[in-house]
Amino acid sequence: MNFSQIPGQKAVIDRLRSSVAENRVSHALLFYGPEGSGKFALALAFARYVSCENRTAEDACGVCPSCVKYDKLIHPDLHFVFPVIKKKSGTEPVSDTFISQWRAMVLRSAWFSLSTWTEAMEVANEQALIPVAEAAEIIRKLSLKSFESDFKIMIIWLPEKMNAETANKLLKIIEEPPARTLFILVSEEDDKLLPTITSRCQHIRIPAIPSGDLSAHLVQTLGIDRDKASGIAAIANGNLVRAMELARDDESTTIHLDRFTRLMRTAYTRDIHSLVTWSEETAGLGRERQKSFLSYSLRMIRENFILNFNGRENRLVYLTRAEDEFSDRFHPFINDRNINALNREFNLAYAHVESNGNTKMIFLDLALKTMRLIR
Repeated sequence: MNFSQIPGQKAVIDRLRSSVAENRVSHALLFYGPEGSGKFALALAFARYVSCENRTAEDACGVCPSCVKYDKLIHPDLHFVFPVIKKKSGTEPVSDTFISQWRAMVLRSAWFSLSTWTEAMEVANEQALIPVAEAAEIIRKLSLKSFESDFKIMIIWLPEKMNAETANKLLKIIEEPPARTLFILVSEEDDKLLPTITSRCQHIRIPAIPSGDLSAHLVQTLGIDRDKASGIAAIANGNLVRAMELARDDESTTIHLDRFTRLMRTAYTRDIHSLVTWSEETAGLGRERQKSFLSYSLRMIRENFILNFNGRENRLVYLTRAEDEFSDRFHPFINDRNINALNREFNLAYAHVESNGNTKMIFLDLALKTMRLIR
């Protein structure tokens, strides 16, 4: 991954290149911003740039031994930490337990979501976390001397998935790391990080990708026509992960829409038996898929509420063709009478799923409350 492959983040890239040129690379960086903005891709490109043996003012050379190893994600001074799940054997895993699946996923695309990663690990009901055993592994790896590069680089993806014990064990090494060590934390929910962690990092905000850059990237990388790319970029609203899903007609978007449609139609008709069936089916999904569906539902509720004002002329509405067809009749039912309550209930369900609550109870409760609110 080179800087040249990342769309729409020129200001951030210029800032990162300047820090290297002026020898002002902070020992701990926090890349934060919305999903699909390219945070992980930027972290990987920056690590490659720092490690490159023949970098130019613009980018890594791409041909030196370091760059060749980065192409395969096997550079000995590049380390990854990411959320994992506990195996049935009962032993607490660390990132290296799943490193082959991780490399395969990242090499397919440096733009991905947590649900993409949990699918790559082939897990369902488990929530991915960064366990306390990972802290000891990080400290062990960074206590060694670098093998080839000037820097040992540790990229921690979704550090908000660390529990308090894990984060506290890392405080000292993040504040006073071994010489020539670089931490890059890549976060989508930086407000969930311990303040003692964030205070030790230089913050770099990664904004959503502008629609024009997103559209051009889709044309260049996926070969779709410009009109279709522009439409997808408008719907994706700066999220390249979502844009690529839409461009490939991703199955998860279709499944989420079907599940949302069934819930709303069944809630409107007050079919209790079907609502129970819906809640049991949804409870059978993995927790990451459940959270993905709830996030999707919140987006659909927002879009349909906005449709009540300026309709499809409102440029703040981002719907696919299938979503638009459903919303054409549905949007009057999302209004100022129920919008706040619906947002509250779906957000509450998300929080309960994330807290490992009983999903059968969570989704049945959500379905019944939706039935009360939708009419």
